[in-house]
Amino acid sequence: MLKNYFHKITLLLLTLSLSACIENDIPYPLVEVVVSGFEVEGQCQGPQGEAPVTINKKDRTITAYVDDQVNLAKLRITKMATAATDPEPTMDVVDSTRCNKYENFPRKPFASLDDLYMSSDTRVNFSDAKTPVRFRFHTYQDYFYDVTVKQVIIREISVENQVGDAVIDDQNHEVVIYVTPETNFSKVKVHKFNIGGTHGTVVPNPTDYEYYDFTKATKFFVKHGWEEASTEWQVVVYHKGGTPGPKTESEVYPHSVKAYVSGKTTVGSTIAIEYKEGSASDWTKLPASKIETTGQTFEATIDGLQPDKAYKYRIVTNGEAGNETDFKTAPAPALENGSFDVWHSEGDTKRALWCPWAEGGESFWDTGNHGATTVGASNSVPTDDTCNGKGQAAVLESKYIVIKFAAGNIFTGAYKQTDGTNGILDFGRPFTGFPSKMRVNYKYLCKTINKCGDDAYRHLLNEPDTAQIYIALTDWSAPFEIRTRPSTRQLFDPNDEHVIAYASLKLGDNVQQWTQKDLVLNYRSKKRTPKYILVVASASMYGDFFTGGEGSKLWVDNFELIYD
Repeated sequence: MLKNYFHKITLLLLTLSLSACIENDIPYPLVEVVVSGFEVEGQCQGPQGEAPVTINKKDRTITAYVDDQVNLAKLRITKMATAATDPEPTMDVVDSTRCNKYENFPRKPFASLDDLYMSSDTRVNFSDAKTPVRFRFHTYQDYFYDVTVKQVIIREISVENQVGDAVIDDQNHEVVIYVTPETNFSKVKVHKFNIGGTHGTVVPNPTDYEYYDFTKATKFFVKHGWEEASTEWQVVVYHKGGTPGPKTESEVYPHSVKAYVSGKTTVGSTIAIEYKEGSASDWTKLPASKIETTGQTFEATIDGLQPDKAYKYRIVTNGEAGNETDFKTAPAPALENGSFDVWHSEGDTKRALWCPWAEGGESFWDTGNHGATTVGASNSVPTDDTCNGKGQAAVLESKYIVIKFAAGNIFTGAYKQTDGTNGILDFGRPFTGFPSKMRVNYKYLCKTINKCGDDAYRHLLNEPDTAQIYIALTDWSAPFEIRTRPSTRQLFDPNDEHVIAYASLKLGDNVQQWTQKDLVLNYRSKKRTPKYILVVASASMYGDFFTGGEGSKLWVDNFELIYD
């Protein structure tokens, strides 16, 4: 009887298992969602006569144009229709924060607002021109449409004796109007002054007066119905062919082989930049493609310069050359002992402390060997296995030394002291150059992470180890102190406000052959001068948390700073 009972149970489980397999093997039908109609309040033609709404069914994008009566931050969608499908699709906005009230946003397409409940709220924030609003439609699959809404504000200005169109800078809210030489600036007749578009309010409105005084730069305030505050605009009037306006202002910030020029001039002016070596007689004109102009501001990059050399530059405004300005490029120092050829050892053979600098010389690089050799052997050592068969390289091996995991590493700086079983280091060496990249050569033997000294990284156990090489240029006032003791831990943060430029390489797989790569520095500021350079290489990037794989090895050789 018991045998029959188990036999029935077995049959039941087998039946359930088979039914589950059959159900999972049946594919869902492919029911594509196609948006067939989209409308919003205030639709209008685009500035170049584009259709009010364009639906690209292939790319699943929608572009709409609206006039200046509506608030893009709370724009009401009046239609979001899809072609008929079975089943009818559901709908939502991927980023719920873009909805005015996400809980009241419709969960199905609609041909008009009449199809919705009274409580529905279809207002969406389309004010971020760089980030479309993404809509998700779901049948058996998800389909996404990106919607961009562009506001068309037609600004029109017309004054008596005007020459050409007014130059209108929407970004900086500035206007330049040119008039004939005989025009009296104190008595300008204004026919049209729609700097706020068709529906914007301008205060004061110069069309309310018989004449308006433009003898100096004049402020106006523009407001639209949905705005709480007015926007300040500045308007200047010049004689055409007369003085082009205020003197152009500029400044230069030289790097090692480049110089960054920025400045400000009158809206509508034509800018050119010329430069030469300090003693040269001929000027070189910077190509126009190197100059970026936005309203009255401009930025340019002069490249192809020589390090540590004197130069001059000048701004040419509307064909008229300005004053000459002297500048000198920064030096282009090499990375000291970037070949890793120079080493010496201290102590006995068993616990030899290997140091990456000449005996009796000054260190530029250092390692964690000082801590490792208190109880074991150096784990960052020289090797004859190099990228070009010459000199030496460094091989950094992660090891479990008696009681603690130690990542093989090398860095620009100094090992200060051992705090128990933890290290205190000084990161960074003085440096004032502006390299564009660091060229590195490396190999990597990747082991599985089997040691973890911090609970926050326990999830990495049994995962492949990761090596890391990085470079940072900083304006610290002193070397940055690294402390690995958990209770007082202080580590390098690439997002530190003092980091001017940074580049990193991470390796999570075996690299069996010597490989060369350029780490391109991302400069977060072009107008700050480095004071320190930090270069770090580690066989286990989580070594500061005593986490990594025993036996992971990173070979590094011929690190070189590139200036281009």
